[in-house]
Amino acid sequence: MEEIERSVLKIGIGHINIGDEERKAISEVLESGRISEHKKTREFETRWAKYTGRKYAVATNSGTSALLLGLQTLLNDSRFPRIKKGGRVITSPLTYTATSNAIVLSGLEPVYIDIDPVTFTLQADRLEDMLKKGGKKNCMVLPVHLMGYVNDMDAINMLAEKYDLVTFEDAAQAHGSKYKGKMAGSLSLLSDFSFYIAHNIQAGEMGAIVTGDAKIQKLAKKLKANGRVCHCAVCTRSEGKCPYKNKNFDPRFTHEYIGYNFKTTEFQAALALSQLNKVDRIINRRRRNVKYLNDRLLEFSDIFQLPVYSEDVSYLAYPIIIKKPKKLPRKKIMRELENRGVEVRPLFGCIPTQQPAYRSLKKKYDRKLPNADYAGRNGFYIGCHQYLTGEDMEYIVRVFNEILKGI
Repeated sequence: MEEIERSVLKIGIGHINIGDEERKAISEVLESGRISEHKKTREFETRWAKYTGRKYAVATNSGTSALLLGLQTLLNDSRFPRIKKGGRVITSPLTYTATSNAIVLSGLEPVYIDIDPVTFTLQADRLEDMLKKGGKKNCMVLPVHLMGYVNDMDAINMLAEKYDLVTFEDAAQAHGSKYKGKMAGSLSLLSDFSFYIAHNIQAGEMGAIVTGDAKIQKLAKKLKANGRVCHCAVCTRSEGKCPYKNKNFDPRFTHEYIGYNFKTTEFQAALALSQLNKVDRIINRRRRNVKYLNDRLLEFSDIFQLPVYSEDVSYLAYPIIIKKPKKLPRKKIMRELENRGVEVRPLFGCIPTQQPAYRSLKKKYDRKLPNADYAGRNGFYIGCHQYLTGEDMEYIVRVFNEILKGI
């Protein structure tokens, strides 16, 4: 393929091919006459719970909604009196801003500790230091499995139990990643996932929380539907089987909590189900692409920190950290990659020190998060998704060679 053609095309961060299976799934929704949550959504919840090794899943309209729903569920659960407005949630400074936004919008306070510079996971020793100092205002640990790398959950859970905290995994980017043989998302009280278009399981938008706790599942189902009394998996009221049929109120329009509308659609669930049918192929192809790029870009390891390869990681993308930013500024290489048709994005940024929305925290965290600061300023990522062809992969390597020639 000639360069001029490739410069118009994009090797994207994420992509989805709408094939016969996806078209059939969408057609089934249209033919059913039900496009709001119904059987497809319930089927996805059942299958996603099973896939992640949990008893329950609750679908939402986005990953951010799943985060908010999980936090609101914990705030409304009387079993966790320490989780209340103003409580401190210890989380990652290097991730998509939705994690911190959900914490703040729930009336909680995000508190940040530094990350491992290679896997972007929370440093467990820093976590213990924070817990010793934080006192009773600490109420939760919310580790983020960024780019598919799972945190040291044994250490985190041990510390959470020691200090009487709840652990809530943000597994939005870790569909299918494993930790000591267990699925990401199955390693804490509850977890959230996102099925955004660039993620491993894609539905355009859509999210879910998973848990093994029946009370959390029921409470989450109520809160995501404006706090209504009703929480049945599938409404059977029209069949005369409603558990509230002898009550003098309609559970669909009686609200015991102040909630949200986080319900999803049958279209999103249908797409997610079609992806779930081939989840192993998706994850294996992404791993293969990461291994290929690591092997072919190894000669540039003095310039770049390449992603650690592991059979336990389900890769969201291919993250790179520039080792010599003065010699090779991130802005320059990102521009050169984009000019050649390779889509690239910065590695999110260190939230309290680099994100304008959190500028009020900058002074408080200045020089306290060196690894997150460095990765946030000098990290970027490109796609490694399952739709990349062998030609695409060769082209990516060729582009890197062209850009780095002479550096």
